[in-house]
Amino acid sequence: MKGTNLGEFEELLLLVVASLYPEAYGLAIREEIKESSGRSVAMGAIHAALNRLEEKEYLKSKLAEATHERGGRRKRLFTITSAGKEALENNRSLRNNLWDKIPQLSWKNVQYASI
Repeated sequence: MKGTNLGEFEELLLLVVASLYPEAYGLAIREEIKESSGRSVAMGAIHAALNRLEEKEYLKSKLAEATHERGGRRKRLFTITSAGKEALENNRSLRNNLWDKIPQLSWKNVQYASI
């Protein structure tokens, strides 16, 4: 398996693929990212990251049956693997642990920049 660290965008993609199961394919993933985060992402960036996640064995894909709606083209459907689920759980645990370590006093002393 290639490098195991997850970048922020890779984590977002894994979460979206898991939430769209069993219909996680390129365009649906892009639309969910836009709807959920307000981010507009190029399809090329999505496909590149999906390929990286497959190389890391966090995702797997298969081609669905061709449909008339798509002009006979087949969708590439993605599903999260157990390694992908574990990577997400590790990221979540790390973030939660760090959030829990922030003392309340620290939040009270945050200096806000005036605009």
